[in-house]
Amino acid sequence: MRQGRGRKKQRGNRPIPVPLYAHPSFTINLVENTSSSVQSVKKKRSTEATKQEKETLLLLDKENIGEQNHPEDLGVSVSHQRLRGRKRKPLQYKDHVGLQNDSSTCHQCQRNDKERLVRCKSCKRKGFCLSCITNWYPHLEENDIAQACPVCCGNCNCKTCLISDELIQKLKGKTNTNEDYKYEHAMDLLQLLLPYVRQLDDEQMIENHTEAKIQGLSVSELNIVKADFAKDERVYCDNCKTSIFDYHRSCTKCSFDLCLICSRELRNGQLVGGADPIEWEFVFQGRGYLHAQKETKKVKQNASAFDAKPEIREWSRSGWHAESNGSIACPKGNDECNHGFLELRTILGKHFVSMIVHKANRLASAYNLQGVYKNPDNFCSCLRLDGNTDVRYNMRNAASREDSSDNYLYCPSAVDLQTKDLRHFQWHWEKGEPVIVSNVLECTSGFSWEPLVMWRAFRQIINTKHDQHLNMKAIDCLDWCEEEISIHQFFSGYAKGRMDWLGWPQILKLKDWPPSNLFEECLPRHYAEFISSLPFKEYADPLRGALNLAVKLPKNCLMPDMGPKTYIAYGFPQEFGRGDSVTKLHCDMSDTVNLLTHVAEVKLNPKQLTAIEELKQKHFEQDRRELLDDDQDGDTKVGNNSFSIRSSLDKLNYVQVMENEGALWDIFRRQDVPKLQEYLKKHFKEFRHIYGDPLKQVIHPIHDHTFYLTMEHKRKLKEEYGIEPWTFVQKLGDAVFIPAGCPHQVRNLKSCIKVAMDFVSPENVGECFRLTEEFRTLPINHTSTEDKLEQHTSWVFNVCISIIGTFWSGLIPNDYSSLHYKGAG
Repeated sequence: MRQGRGRKKQRGNRPIPVPLYAHPSFTINLVENTSSSVQSVKKKRSTEATKQEKETLLLLDKENIGEQNHPEDLGVSVSHQRLRGRKRKPLQYKDHVGLQNDSSTCHQCQRNDKERLVRCKSCKRKGFCLSCITNWYPHLEENDIAQACPVCCGNCNCKTCLISDELIQKLKGKTNTNEDYKYEHAMDLLQLLLPYVRQLDDEQMIENHTEAKIQGLSVSELNIVKADFAKDERVYCDNCKTSIFDYHRSCTKCSFDLCLICSRELRNGQLVGGADPIEWEFVFQGRGYLHAQKETKKVKQNASAFDAKPEIREWSRSGWHAESNGSIACPKGNDECNHGFLELRTILGKHFVSMIVHKANRLASAYNLQGVYKNPDNFCSCLRLDGNTDVRYNMRNAASREDSSDNYLYCPSAVDLQTKDLRHFQWHWEKGEPVIVSNVLECTSGFSWEPLVMWRAFRQIINTKHDQHLNMKAIDCLDWCEEEISIHQFFSGYAKGRMDWLGWPQILKLKDWPPSNLFEECLPRHYAEFISSLPFKEYADPLRGALNLAVKLPKNCLMPDMGPKTYIAYGFPQEFGRGDSVTKLHCDMSDTVNLLTHVAEVKLNPKQLTAIEELKQKHFEQDRRELLDDDQDGDTKVGNNSFSIRSSLDKLNYVQVMENEGALWDIFRRQDVPKLQEYLKKHFKEFRHIYGDPLKQVIHPIHDHTFYLTMEHKRKLKEEYGIEPWTFVQKLGDAVFIPAGCPHQVRNLKSCIKVAMDFVSPENVGECFRLTEEFRTLPINHTSTEDKLEQHTSWVFNVCISIIGTFWSGLIPNDYSSLHYKGAG
């Protein structure tokens, strides 16, 4: 199947279902759908802006009262009181970002009617009024502003500086990576990636022999048809949806394409990839069910309620097989095709991959790259002998496994990082260990990540380039359903908290705000600040990272969504057991760096804690009752010895949280994944998901995104299977590097803003290929089978081409970049 740019198939990003009940500010409107017999609901909210929302908008822009077009935007009229006395024309000048200033004008709000300005002694030009300092720079004292104003420090968040191209380019200039090690990085890449290119060549040679047998020719006589495609077109397998890199089989009568892996499985008589669609069933039992209240009305929902466009095969896999000579017929039996023949085709050419492998081998031989890449043990200086005591430097204790040497994680400070520390990072990274870099924000200009500042920046952009969007979509962590909420309401809850109709904390997570593909456009200063702050830029930099394979894709191909993405959600130190602010257990197909940029604490009063305890008692009884009913005839017996639920009399599970701590992370080792999956399959009925409904089936324990292991489940996991995750608290300014293939989950201890960026390191390419193989075996309508990172082969191949072109000119044509193809995207 082929798709052009802009028509990329949207699989995996299906919206979470809109719940069938309404929250206090909404009303229920059930509509009968006669075609699908599915009940749907429409949430209605008042379109009138609340007084608080208007006040927020006024606060967002009050520093610009009097600015062009501003009062009309707010719908308010502004009058300036005329000052008595002789009129004096103030001294005026234009500053470096184009703002007109005078001796009595506040740089932030551009008003000159304030009683007093705090003037900067550094630039001797800027001044900030007291109200702007209080509202927009609460962490700064007057003396701080006087010594060096926000403009001098590069962290001014006035409306003009937020979108200043000069300041943005200045920040981007800080992202340059070290070019002194260009040769060393290239050789590391070639040594790590060459085995995968050789494997690709071997697979194509096997397919050549198979095709020669089918046609009754020798391999040398074989002529492989060159596939016809557009440069911005993407080719993927119609059976398992995996991106096709070069060799594939294509129907001579229709557009059906099949990858080599599926072809090999058909010949072996066991087609695993692209399992048939499944139906997910969740039961809506009313709003009160979430808090153990009795409900009489139940509405069953299947997959069609959750998928905007459910996957339906136009053909059947039943009876599909390869012939004795290895040939494969198209599975489509319609009039257009009628089981045409799948012939072998190439995108790059019959000998192109072999040619690149040959040249890469010669280059490796010339530079004496032999054996398996491995960092020497002396690159790790974490464990030192201080007298007779082991002292661990730059390490954080994250586990208590017996007879294990990886209980501590490498945790350097960003302010102390030096060039030599890259090798130290690699020593831990190639072992599949997470790395935590602390104090990252101390290396930045100090630009504000306050929600109000982010919203102002976003609103300033959409005012000038896009339509205004005052509402956003959020996910309620209690029932995992989506609702629409105003900007003001969400961020008010972020700072002050929100409670539902029974006094239970309502914990919301923003869904895709701002959209990751528009992050740089909508928040240019924040984007530049984030990219410039990233440690170990050789890996994390999305534009110039020498060891980031994602940088190597051609510009004309469809790029995967690598971020940055923001994760904005509420959070509490207490573990409630239901409705916690969590990112459920999952495994990314790429490496990821996650930076905590802002935290806000919401404290619960004694009355609220009492109400929560009473509801927890009801939850406990409901869990015990429902699990007893579910498991009476099952394999899992529920009793005091085999199933332990926290007693309702126990105190709230509480993590002691310090001032700058924000999120609790659990990251599992790759070698522990089989036992983790076994535990989840055994205990899956003890978990709830959409509508608070207990899970009824498990497709894949990790990739389903339906589990979060509470403290109690982690205790049982260690007791029954002897495994535990790395567990640590992410502090403000901590950047967490998560290797591909490590399942992880996160719970917010406070309201948090986190920003994450995906990258692909050469050390974890093998893990990326393994995960791609796992994902291709999932049902085709599974939410995790998204086209996110199925381009690993093309990245590996492009890196090798780039290295050959750089270090051995003349081996391939100078315009080798033109040989990139749409399969790379």
